[in-house]
Amino acid sequence: MRAFRFSILFLLLAPTLFAQGTANAGSSSGSGESFDVVIVNGHIVDGTGSPWYSGQVGIRNGRIAAIGDLEGQPRRETIDAKGQVVAPGFIDMLGQSDLTILVDPRLPSKIYQGITTEITGEGDSAAPLNAAMIADFRDSYQHLGINPDWTTFREYFARLERQGMGINLASYVGATSVRRMVLGDADVQSTPAQLETMKAIVDQAMRDGAVGVSTALQYAPAPYAKTPELIALAGEAARYGGIYATHMRSEGDAEFAAIDEAVEIGRQAHIPVEIWHLKVAGKANWGHMQQVIDRINAARASGVDVSANTYAYTAWFNTFSAFIPPWAHDGGDRKLVERLKDPATRARIRADMLSTAGGWDNEWQEIPGPEAIEIAVVQNPELVPLEGKRLSDVAAM
Repeated sequence: MRAFRFSILFLLLAPTLFAQGTANAGSSSGSGESFDVVIVNGHIVDGTGSPWYSGQVGIRNGRIAAIGDLEGQPRRETIDAKGQVVAPGFIDMLGQSDLTILVDPRLPSKIYQGITTEITGEGDSAAPLNAAMIADFRDSYQHLGINPDWTTFREYFARLERQGMGINLASYVGATSVRRMVLGDADVQSTPAQLETMKAIVDQAMRDGAVGVSTALQYAPAPYAKTPELIALAGEAARYGGIYATHMRSEGDAEFAAIDEAVEIGRQAHIPVEIWHLKVAGKANWGHMQQVIDRINAARASGVDVSANTYAYTAWFNTFSAFIPPWAHDGGDRKLVERLKDPATRARIRADMLSTAGGWDNEWQEIPGPEAIEIAVVQNPELVPLEGKRLSDVAAM
């Protein structure tokens, strides 16, 4: 395979897109007003789907002011992009930078990849928060060195604006966060009054600037939510033109039922649906992607606005607790640890993980075994030497 000949020069600018600037293509922007920067000699790929074209890009006050022949136009700086592609930055439709942006506002891990806009908030979101949630997440905040001095999206976004930020950022309000605000981590169903409170929280989040409501239905306490609850929350986001985005209940054995649920939420809540990181997990399901796509296309043909983005990796990143069945998470992490310390309950958890009977999205059954698990991040300093090792290696040690 031939190597790609061009490197890419990404532009992180205010949301004036290349497509808007192309109206000036071929013109000389004869106002005579100086540009801050003019990029010359690059291959322009503007994101519209058109082939690359030659031209010069003039930037003024952080915006693309002109694209075309800007020869002779005054400017403070010229960037020679010979041999490079000049393109708008990529949009990461599901990032996880809502807290790390508070650690390093420049977000070099995104910028160096050419990602200039991120949408975040997968089930859990940076807001809303209450005192109990802040206490539960204390270890994570301490690990990152963050002081959670916000409880609402309005306060969170204000903090981002005060500190500055290296990318554009938008967030969904996570249905898991909303549920925790009202019901905690228990495996319970909301009363009508509690559901109204949850809807009001979504309403406030949307007015604060959230772009929709999201779910991550494999991970407790999210699996405890029934479809009507999700329809009610999605309906609140729909009133503000929001989106329902979902990590579905299953991406493995029960994936078709999970797609049907997502579609039904979209249909009843009158809201567009985005299915995140679409995949067919587990060796038993390999080869089913065409049927999955057909299922989504059939829903689109029936009038539901549903789309998906695919998962292009052979590995995923998650916490160890994701291997444990949902019933054992009832009541949150403290209850989970108590159950793991009890020999009889621990044996039941192990039996469920080893069972192929189904009934929940068993990620342990979707991997070859402990040799497929690499320890990536630990919060206990004493365990840092284990980072980068496989679980099978740790067991042998």
